[in-house]
This record gives sequence, C-alpha cells and structure tokens, in this order.
Amino acid sequence: MSYVVLARKYRPRRFTEMVGQQHVVQALSNALTTQRLHHAYLFTGTRGVGKTTVSRILAKSLNCLGADGQGGITAEPCGVCQACTDIDAGRFVDYTELDAASNRGVDEVQSLLEQAVYKPVQGRFKVFMIDEVHMLTGHAFNAMLKTLEEPPEYLKFVLATTDPQKVPVTVLSRCLQFNLRPMAPETVLEHLGQVLAAENVPAEPQALRLLSRAARGSMRDALSLTDQAIAFGGGQLQEATVRQMLGAVDRSHVLRLIDGLARGDGAAVVDTVDALRVNGLNAASTLEEMTSLLQRMAVLQAVPERAALEASDDPDQPEIVRLAQALPADETQLLYSLCLHGRAELGLAPDEYAALTMVLLRLLAFKPAGAASASPEKKTLKSGPEPVAAPAPVAKPPVVVPPSPAVSAPSAAVPAPRPAEAPVSRAAPEEPTDVDGPPWVDEPGEESMPEPPEEGVQTSRRVVEIPVREASLSPRVEQMRDPSEPVRLPEPVITPEGDFWFELVQQMVKAEVVTALVRELALQSQLVARDADQWLLRVERESLNQPSTRERLSTALQSQGHAVRLAVEIGPVSDSASLRLAAEANRRQREAERIIHDDPLVQAMMRDFGGRIVPGSLRATEA
Repeated sequence: MSYVVLARKYRPRRFTEMVGQQHVVQALSNALTTQRLHHAYLFTGTRGVGKTTVSRILAKSLNCLGADGQGGITAEPCGVCQACTDIDAGRFVDYTELDAASNRGVDEVQSLLEQAVYKPVQGRFKVFMIDEVHMLTGHAFNAMLKTLEEPPEYLKFVLATTDPQKVPVTVLSRCLQFNLRPMAPETVLEHLGQVLAAENVPAEPQALRLLSRAARGSMRDALSLTDQAIAFGGGQLQEATVRQMLGAVDRSHVLRLIDGLARGDGAAVVDTVDALRVNGLNAASTLEEMTSLLQRMAVLQAVPERAALEASDDPDQPEIVRLAQALPADETQLLYSLCLHGRAELGLAPDEYAALTMVLLRLLAFKPAGAASASPEKKTLKSGPEPVAAPAPVAKPPVVVPPSPAVSAPSAAVPAPRPAEAPVSRAAPEEPTDVDGPPWVDEPGEESMPEPPEEGVQTSRRVVEIPVREASLSPRVEQMRDPSEPVRLPEPVITPEGDFWFELVQQMVKAEVVTALVRELALQSQLVARDADQWLLRVERESLNQPSTRERLSTALQSQGHAVRLAVEIGPVSDSASLRLAAEANRRQREAERIIHDDPLVQAMMRDFGGRIVPGSLRATEA
C-alpha cells in the first residue's frame, strides 16, 4: 500500500477531531442539533486551517444514516455508514466539489446549477462545495445568485475562499460566514505531538517548536513540514536537523546579538553576524527570530508576573528574563521596530549580512548618549524663566580688530560667512575655550555680540550703525524668544532704502509681474543706492546676476513707474526682502512657541505626566 502523507492521513473526520476552530465547530454543532440549517455557508481563512475539512464533515452530518441505517441529521456523524465512507473516499454522488480556480467561467457554473433541479440520488441533501470561490468571474457570480438565494430545500451550498474581499457583497449577504482563524503555535505544537506519538516517531520538543512556528498558523503546512523533517532526519526529529532543514538561526546567536546590543558592545554584534555568515545562516531568519524574542521580552517588561506563566520547558526562558531586565523597555520597542522593518532592507542591499549588520548597529546609533545623567528638564517644565547663562568662549583663531569703526569693503571673490553659522557655533558651550582669543562673553542685560569672523574672511558690515541697530532691536527679540531655543536667525539691518525696496518688491510679487528667477533676484537683492536713472543692487549669488534676468527685472520696474537701469554687484546682503520675510516668519514662530510654552494647561501636562513638546512640531499660522 502506498504511503499516505500525514496531512491526509490525519485529516479530521468529525467535528470533535477539529483543532483550533472551536468557534466554528460550536456554531455548526448547535445548528445541526436544533435543525436550524441555513442553505448557504461561506468558510474563509488562510490555507490549511480546515475549510474543505469542515465542508466534508458538514456534508456527512447532513447525510449520515447511522450505523444501523436509521439515523438522521446529526452533529456527530457515525463514519461507518455508506454516506460517510463515500464522502471520505470522494465518491458520494450527491456531494460535488468544484475548484473555482480552474473552473471559473459562467459555463462551468451553469453546468453545476443544472444538477440542482434533480433530487438527491443517495443522500438526504445535495451539497455543492465551491472551493476558492473568489476566483469566479463576475458573470459566473451573477449566474448563481438566484439559485444561491432560493435553492431547493434539498440543496446546500458550501463556499470556501482565502480572500473574502474579492467575493461580491451580493454573495456574502446570501451566506452564513465563518472565519477560520490561523492556529496558534502552541495549538500546532500540541497536535504535532499527538500525531508523532501515534506514528511512533521520536521528536525533541525544540524541534516541534521550530516546526510549529514555521507553519505560520496552518496545520496542513505543519504536517507537511513534519513529513519533510522525518525524511530529512532519517525517521526522527532532532532540533539540529530541523533547524538545518528550515534554515533557521540557532537561538544562541540571537541571544548573543540582543545581549551585545543591551551592553552597547558593537564588536560583539559584528562578530556574531560574521559567525552567521560563516555558518551560512539566513539573515531574514535572524531578524524573524529576534522579533519573536523581543516580543516576549516586551511582554515580560510590561507584565513582569507573566514570567511565571511562560513555558517551563523552554530552556532559554531564564536568559530571556535576564535580557528583559537588562535592556530598557524603550530600547526593546525600538529594536523590535528596527528588526521588523529591517527585513525589507535585506533585499535592497548587495550583501544581506551587511544589511543585517547595519540594521542591528542602528540601535547603537540611536541609543541616547548619557541617558542616565540626562537633565530632568527634558521631562518637566521650568517653573519660571531663568536667566540665560553666558556661553563659554569658543576656540577661534586670533582675530585682529581694527581700531577704526570703518571696515574695508569685501572683495567680490571672497564669500561672506552665512548668517546661521554664528548662532550654531555659540550653542556648543562644551567645546574647549581659547584663553588667548578675544573675550566674546555676554555682559548681563546686554545683547551678545556676533562671533568674530574666521581668519581670512572679511566682515560684511560697512557701517558702524549695524551693531547699534542690532542692540536696539535685540531686547524686544529676546523677550519673544524661548530661552531653550538653540538657534536664532539674525535680524536684517533696517535701512531706508531697504524699506522702499521691500514695499516695491511686495507690490511686484503680489501683482505677479515678477516670476521664477526674476522674483528670486528681487527678493534676495539689497537696494544699495538710487540715482535719477540708475539703481544699484547687491546679491550674494553670482547665478542671480544674469543679463536676461536684470533686463526682465528692469521691465517689471518700468511697469511700476520706475524707468531706471539696474546695476548689480556681488557682495554680502544685510537687508533684502527675503531676509525681512524670514525674520517676520521667525518672529511669528517664536511668538507661537512662547504662547504654547506659557499656556498653563500645557505646563500642567508636562509637569504631571512627564510630557514634552516635540521640537519642530509647532507651526505658526497666518492670522
């Protein structure tokens, strides 16, 4: 006699033998016992969870004659009468199975429905079972709608599908729908133990645990993998052979990876990945096994009492408990997310082990430095404004300050320092100081002077009124600025020519007489001087100083009543329309942040619940 695979040999033949689908078994059993039978059933679920099995058991329950030939509809078919044996053997004339994946047209469905007009030949009911019903065409569904809604009293429809979303709602509304759930690894493990005990095949518990996880909720897949493992292991199931067959990663490697990440030991992580490469172990399986262990660690961290309820036969349980205590909960969640999403990156990299290394080292890169000594101000709001501490002097090359307030004009070939560089460098007080450099230390109550330019770079200021003007504007700015704000954009140097140019540019932009590069030239240029027939503009970028762009801007000015010629020079810009717009936007942003920070409700939430305002999450809106 030919060998029968385990998935067919141990297919359930009655409801009591079904595993993991108690909610479906209970509903059908009660319906059969009380004779409250629907005319159409729809079973949904992933592959190998029992859709066809339930259909055959239901057909036997409807047509069972009993061992003495006098039985009726029952929830416990006898399995010995002619109807039960013929259905199990697949030769019962009144039970028809149609594979919709290969018979999906309207002609096949009509041929099936033509049999509906004839009463059963042997059994009590005709049962039409359509597998993978979602594969039927639209015309085929329409052809069966009427019969499906009002079939003869002796006809029952049983539909099965792995994708109920593709079944028309007109069909769904005519059926009782039962969703067969994927089976838990523990359920699969228990059933595999019973099957192997009946087959007299020795098996190690860890080998069965690997097979139950590899099945991914499908009992048929679990039995098929068990068949393969028995053949691979020569009639017995050992953890090493099953792990080799599945290409699974030894859990000891995964535990070493998590331990290395918990200790911040990058060398141990890289060495373990190299060991995986040498042994030829799969990188995707490594991440999958890590997510499984990290999930258990996260549960233990959130619910410590679950440690006593975990499986006692798992030899790695003490090590998992230790790692759950060693790795902080937030880092566990971060590492779980990195491993989960890192599997999609393996196929993008030329070397999957290099991609695995990058995924794991990402936790060390994102791990907060000095978390233990972090200031509690990160989680609590200050009770009141505190004076801003003077920043320590930053190491700079010696700068010679000329005695005369007048500064030589910059050369066109030397670019001016960018405005945002000075505040950024001032925000790093931990850098070593240079005692020989100029004392750029803020005096209490006075505005901080800008950092001295680096050696070899000339300053962009021509007039001495600039520091005075900044000092007069800075107190108002400092009142609106949040003390914790690390970077403050410099204010433009307000000039009368700048006022005139700003209003004129705003008018041209609003009237849409300047667009594209012409608009950029107008926004980013500074009006330096005005003569009767010529205006002098200054820009920082050479790319804006194009003849065609200047000509088009002159034409736009003529449309506004200014028939002048434009001359453009290259140099630092201290008062342009773009600088004024950016300063205004920055002012509104600081004002919005100040309002939020000073709100009593926000302060109470940050103080009582340890909340914080995510930097960059506040946006000022137009009034």
